Amino acid sequence: MQKLLVEGGHLLNGKVRISGAKNSAVALLPASILADSKVIIEGLPDISDVDTLGHLLEEIGGTVEKRGQTLHIDPSQMTAMPLPNGRVKKLRASYYFMGAMLGRFKEAVIGLPGGCYLGPRPIDQHIKGFEALGAKVTNEQGAIYLRADELTGARIYLDVVSVGATINIMLAAVKAKGKTIIENAAREPEIIDVATLLTSMGAKIKGAGTDVIRIEGVQELTGCMHTIIPDRIEAGTYTIMAAAQGEKVLIDNVIPQHLEPLLAKLREMGVQIEEGEEQLLVHRGGPLKSVDIKTLVHPGFPTDLQQPFTALLTKATGTSVVTDTIYQARFKHIDELRRMNAQIKVEGGSAIVTGPVPLEGAKVKASDLRAGASLIVAGLMAKGITEITGLEHIDRGYSQIAEKLSNLGAHIWREDMTEKEITQLQNL
Repeated sequence: MQKLLVEGGHLLNGKVRISGAKNSAVALLPASILADSKVIIEGLPDISDVDTLGHLLEEIGGTVEKRGQTLHIDPSQMTAMPLPNGRVKKLRASYYFMGAMLGRFKEAVIGLPGGCYLGPRPIDQHIKGFEALGAKVTNEQGAIYLRADELTGARIYLDVVSVGATINIMLAAVKAKGKTIIENAAREPEIIDVATLLTSMGAKIKGAGTDVIRIEGVQELTGCMHTIIPDRIEAGTYTIMAAAQGEKVLIDNVIPQHLEPLLAKLREMGVQIEEGEEQLLVHRGGPLKSVDIKTLVHPGFPTDLQQPFTALLTKATGTSVVTDTIYQARFKHIDELRRMNAQIKVEGGSAIVTGPVPLEGAKVKASDLRAGASLIVAGLMAKGITEITGLEHIDRGYSQIAEKLSNLGAHIWREDMTEKEITQLQNL
């Protein structure tokens, strides 16, 4: 096991290139199951979730070959093998195997998903969609069993706007008989990315990116080549880091429109940002002003950027209120930030941040992926050295984060933990 050490106070300068989108990758790989010939996906991020998904595809009989950032997937020999636990437990997005395997084989057995614990993330909307298409869904010994004689298009209204349910129903519906309409669908860029892949395979999908998606079922899907979109959450995280500790930072391979709510809030704080076609240039401005943020479904402020943004607010003058309407358990980073001298109190579903306060290096633990990003933002600003454990969460979503930040001038490195430290961590 390793820990990450960050020596704060060093200014960031230079250029950082953003990797492919994690939240696209975790859906694009299972989507390849639906094709009958080779699928090539370019620009994948170098993260543990992608490796886990590649192994899962191999477990059901696929051939997966990795060449740099490109994955060659041959799904022709895949079978409806049960995926009860093992690797499935490691990531939330393993539930996309349900929709993809149901769509191709009319059956699937999938262990209940794992990943970061962010409070309840029920899959009832996914199941409602599968049942509407004609599947019988049962929960037996901690695994979901899906079976259908035939899948038939249906009109499905999502009670809750859910990215996972929208994508999963799309995967199951593209080969169903007739027309499927998903109403109150999620509108995230990653949904458009998955729809683009499926369309390249021969699916008939209209309306991805709006709240009504129409799908005309087709009998077969063929392989294709697809380039993944850039990761807007990684781009947003580096933009926040540049606002926190940057002098002049160029963020490359980014779609600025995907970050509009974040950029608006940073400008409100006094951060200077210039937008290019696929780049953002962040300048060091004057003192930062406090702002309030409220996370909402896309195109609102993303819940995945709430935690790193909260760390930045400790540098702003005044009182800021952060409200997360998406995940109730997304304030676990606040106790850790308090160890670093942050003045934050939680009231109901909001965190109240008072600033500016000088942060101080401390020993902290990342409880989930974006909490880890928040602690790195804090570590970059803090006086002294911050020691972060729980790196397995950070590695799930940020490709080579220590290397990328080192290239910008941060003093950040990994060290192996001693047996004593590992024991202490396990006893917490």
